[in-house]
Formats: sequence, structure tokens, C-alpha cells
Amino acid sequence: MDARLDLFGNDLAATFGKRFANAAMVIHRSALPAGTQELVSLRASQINGCGFCTDMHTKDAAAAGETQERLNMVAAWREATVFTEAERAALAFAEEGTRLADAHEGVSDGTWARVREHYDDDQAAALVCLLALVNAANRMNVIARTPAGSYRPGMFAAMVG
Repeated sequence: MDARLDLFGNDLAATFGKRFANAAMVIHRSALPAGTQELVSLRASQINGCGFCTDMHTKDAAAAGETQERLNMVAAWREATVFTEAERAALAFAEEGTRLADAHEGVSDGTWARVREHYDDDQAAALVCLLALVNAANRMNVIARTPAGSYRPGMFAAMVG
């Protein structure tokens, strides 16, 4: 697959990407567990059909110690026994918050209540911001048709700062 536009080679997109990476770093440094961040990002990317982001979050999660079994089960998390209740709440939130057009209410009150059982105000804020950011990244990469498979963990570290 060829990209429609090289988002990493275009000056305007690269400048935006640097701002985007800095926003992501705020979330990355939050109290929301890193593993949960990757699971949420991976699930949203799967739903949105973003190959680049699915590749990135799978590789970042594995590099951070996530098991292959859990990564394999993200798309079928409801039937899997390998996720904690907190992770299950975050994955439900990721699905409902990503599929906003599919349900008039977006994230249901029940899902939000489960999120709040497991995450404090700062973690919940990080979860909301993370999902907004990953959905934006998915849309940019799907529109530009950014090819998947070449991502290496840490390759965007130089963009932060």
C-alpha cells in the first residue's frame, strides 16, 4: 500500500505531529497505567481499521512487557479471562467512545460508572484525553493511508520536546 500523503515527511504535518507527540506525552506521564493506555489505544485502532496505529500499539505494548496472549485477545476482550476488571472497564470505554456514531449516547452511564470504580479523576481525565488523541491519530493515518509494518518502538521519541 502506498501512502496518499507522507505525514512524517510533510513540514506542516510534521509540525503538527510534534505537538501531537507532546500532548501524548502528557497522557503517557499520567497515573493511568501504561498497560491500560496501550490496550485502549490498540482497541480503538482496531475498531477504526488503522493498520499503522494497530502495529504501533501492539509493538509498544510488547516492548513494555505485555504478553502475546493478552495482545491476541484485545479484539475479543469480553470473552477473554486475561484482563482485570479495571482493564475491562477501560476497553468498554474505548469501544463506546470510539463508536460514537453507532449509539446516540456515546459512552453509556453504566460504562462510565465502571470506569469510575477503577480510575480516579486524573486517570479518568487521562483516559478521555487518550481516547480522543488515538481516535484523531487513527483518522489521520487512515485518511493518508499510512502503511503499517515499519514502526519500531521509540521511533517518535525525537519528536517530543
